[in-house]
Amino acid sequence: MANLYSTKVTASGGRHGAIRSENGLLDLRLALPRELGGKGDATNPEQLFAGGYAACFENALLHVSWDAGHRFADDDIEVVARIDLSRNETGGFVLAAALAVTIAGIDQQTAERLVRGAHAICPYSNAIRGNVDVAISVSVR
Repeated sequence: MANLYSTKVTASGGRHGAIRSENGLLDLRLALPRELGGKGDATNPEQLFAGGYAACFENALLHVSWDAGHRFADDDIEVVARIDLSRNETGGFVLAAALAVTIAGIDQQTAERLVRGAHAICPYSNAIRGNVDVAISVSVR
């Protein structure tokens, strides 16, 4: 299988460090969230994951919708991703995800069908399937 795209991001300093992409467009400080005892004065890996997942899922939804003959404007679809960090029974760290999807201009049944299709093709969904619990809610407006 041929790669469609590759990128590299370098992390240094862990959760109290920084990340930088090879092209320099991503260059961020990281901080431990206040809820975990940190200063919370910079972004963290969970926020980055949530942002990437939300954007990627919305794009997958637009792709599936286009194929099904639906055309949406940018503000017709909203995807809010929540990433939870917790510990499992052995003390390891685990993630859980929740996606809240809102779509304008279609009925609930169609929206749910399109979201199922997006979940099937989204690279983030495929990467974490079977490893991370994902809850998806769908609403229409």
